[in-house]
Amino acid sequence: MNAKLTALVPELALAAGAVLGLLAGSWLPRAKQWSVGVLAALACVVGLVATASSWGGVPETVFGGSYALDVTTHTSRLLVLSGTVLVIWLAGESLGNHPRKAEFYVLSLLAALGTIVLAGATDLLLLVAGYLLASIPLYALAGFRKDAPGTEASLKYYLLGALLGVTMLTGVTLLYGVGRTTRYVVLVRTLPEAPHSIVAAGTVLLLAGLLFKIGAVPTHFWVPDVTEGAAAPVAAFVTTVPKVGGLVAVYRLVSEVVPPTVNWPSLIAVLASASMTLGNLAAFFQESVRRLLAYSTISQVGYIMLAVTVATRSELALPALLFYTGGYVVTNIAAFAVVSEFPGATRIADYRGMARSHPALAGVLVLSLLGLVGTPPTAVFLGKLEVFSAAVDGGYTWLAVLAVVNTVISLFYYLRWMVPALLAVPGGEHVPLVRAGRWTAACAYTAACGSLGLGLGGGLVLPGLTGTVLP
Repeated sequence: MNAKLTALVPELALAAGAVLGLLAGSWLPRAKQWSVGVLAALACVVGLVATASSWGGVPETVFGGSYALDVTTHTSRLLVLSGTVLVIWLAGESLGNHPRKAEFYVLSLLAALGTIVLAGATDLLLLVAGYLLASIPLYALAGFRKDAPGTEASLKYYLLGALLGVTMLTGVTLLYGVGRTTRYVVLVRTLPEAPHSIVAAGTVLLLAGLLFKIGAVPTHFWVPDVTEGAAAPVAAFVTTVPKVGGLVAVYRLVSEVVPPTVNWPSLIAVLASASMTLGNLAAFFQESVRRLLAYSTISQVGYIMLAVTVATRSELALPALLFYTGGYVVTNIAAFAVVSEFPGATRIADYRGMARSHPALAGVLVLSLLGLVGTPPTAVFLGKLEVFSAAVDGGYTWLAVLAVVNTVISLFYYLRWMVPALLAVPGGEHVPLVRAGRWTAACAYTAACGSLGLGLGGGLVLPGLTGTVLP
């Protein structure tokens, strides 16, 4: 076994940060719980530095071939750690002097660790372990405030996650039974010789759990309730960070393990179509800003899944998937940071006249919403362009056309939020927006700059996202 611990510095930093944060939070007084947040952010920074130093290395697998160190794992580390830092930053003022603030940071680190494991797993058992580690802490975070909406959201999240977790385990059992192993590199050789019906059933059941993690149709029911009921930093986390690991895990599984005898491209294409269309249609008449962003998340997942559909048909698929996901992470967190900055503004009408009273934050809101539409020069625009190009290159032009139509449709409900924020209030009177604090606003500015910078510098970033995906 190649137990190369030095290659797992980012993962070890998150694990150590979680353990130390739990111990420190048990003894620190409430007024000093913020120091656990600093420790959590430091653990993420250590992981980012280690990831940057290992970038461009020779792809390899460690621990008996169960964990891959390739471009997808390195990029997933970068996105997950960056997103976690932003959420930790966001939680500093949003959670105030919550008595269990330290637990938030610990659970966030554990969920981030599980997400990275999910992305790098090349063994079905490790994949399941990553799924559980990326899910269980989030069940607790969803009900972190212990109020009625949060408790309801946590319960729905847990029940659906537990059901689909068992479904996923059933799929693993079927594939293990016919493939005689859980290692991807061996399943590549054994599954094509196995009964096609059992392989197809096992694949569908296994994908059900991963679709739950990314919030795609038909396992999307938890997304609106959790996004609306949980605390704003939790909503920002669950709608961005776990999707990185889930999407990469699906890509690795279908492109390297599932045999051609299973028509998985058609299955993924149907799920992508349903996700983008249902998400956009459901967001049309939402008045709650959080529910609007929740359905927007479902539609964004549908767009990204275009790259998964053509994983084995286009060389553009992998860089398109990774770049779009990265652009979505920073852009979506920027939108949630604005929502966190104004905790009393829960509906679209509450943002009327925002540009007059808070012009800078109104600019961030417009940038993030136009970015989610896919407007140049934001990162999501370039990501969509790459994903659509990959779909056409892979022979799925009809899916790219459908995605373009959905993009145009999505502009309607984003404008429903932007236009009132930019227009003056009739009569000049409106309920003032109460801000959470300067740190939350600074997080919004940083994430918005990240979206803009990634879009402008995409030509430099995309070449670094090409490489070999290890089974």
